Amino acid sequence: MQRLHRLRAASEFERARKRGRSWGNALLVLHAVRGSDDTTRCGFSVSRRVGGAVVRNRVRRRLREIVRRRLSDLPAGWLLVVSARPQTATAPFAELTRATEDLLGRAGLLSGGATGDTGPRR
Repeated sequence: MQRLHRLRAASEFERARKRGRSWGNALLVLHAVRGSDDTTRCGFSVSRRVGGAVVRNRVRRRLREIVRRRLSDLPAGWLLVVSARPQTATAPFAELTRATEDLLGRAGLLSGGATGDTGPRR
């Protein structure tokens, strides 16, 4: 994922968590809020409960790749935070992909069809 699309600042993570809407499933939690510019950026949060440093970094890399592949389908101008739950450490890549796409779809952020949905209502 290009640096342009990464969420880095702690204040932006906090903004997405406090002001945004959230959706969850067994593996992940997604927080989404409108950003201040036209670039959709995504950050990933993987706590120590998921595992050691190697496991956390592997989960983060996998999630980053999943979102990178769907970035062109996401509407512009959103801040997204994807938080991993402990079960992500042992989940296969395909299951993580389904879980991520499930959350993006429930949030109304995937433009996979002609629904005309522009994102979460807030």
